[in-house]
Amino acid sequence: MISCEELVAACNRRLSPERFQDYTLNGLQVEGRQRVSRVMSGVTACQELLDEAVAWKADLVLVHHGYFWKNEPVAVTGMKRRRLATLLNHDIGLLAYHLPLDAHPELGNNVLLGQHLGFEVAGCLDDDTGLGLLWHGELSTPMLPGDLATLVSERMQRTPLLIEAPQGHEVRRIAWCTGGAQDMITAAAEAGMDAFISGEISERTTHLARELGIHYLAAGHHATERFGARALGQWLGKEFGVEHRFVDIDNPA
Repeated sequence: MISCEELVAACNRRLSPERFQDYTLNGLQVEGRQRVSRVMSGVTACQELLDEAVAWKADLVLVHHGYFWKNEPVAVTGMKRRRLATLLNHDIGLLAYHLPLDAHPELGNNVLLGQHLGFEVAGCLDDDTGLGLLWHGELSTPMLPGDLATLVSERMQRTPLLIEAPQGHEVRRIAWCTGGAQDMITAAAEAGMDAFISGEISERTTHLARELGIHYLAAGHHATERFGARALGQWLGKEFGVEHRFVDIDNPA
């Protein structure tokens, strides 16, 4: 068991959220019990995850997608009220890290996605920005884009949407950024990558892929971001002896 204050401070030291100009608040979003022995992690603080936390008697919920996003309605009504009431009525805290949990070189969604897919992870293409969100690496053996899509499908247990470049070239050099980072395809193409993987696709992404000559795979926003919160929760378990459980609430997006 550890105090919530100590736990949050440890996470902040590990992830350095002050480096990021994010779309939401990184860190403790809802205060709960002052002592933490059970941490439930998940991708998004949806109602289903909160209900699981209540049933498991969690002290703290740790997620990648929390609350209080920029430009969202501020009124605590409807869905927002129900979610916050669940946390407050059961004295459960909510801890959320967005971009810091994408970029971390050991616990981040990006590095762990690359490792999960079996890529030879080389590092970040945007190190000069200090963010570390656009990662790149190589395939040990070049493969056709369709074969890469099959690999992603098998490893992610989710069929990706593949947009092939007209040239149909093999893939060796590959870049990726999890979640809604489809517009990073331009930077990936400019860096000479053969393919780019992200979570989502926009209408414009198809045209960018075809005209820039780079294969694109949309592997799912949720699916590509299942790694960071779980890894951070596991780290907390090892570091402080808290009980940790990851719950994957399926989301096809």
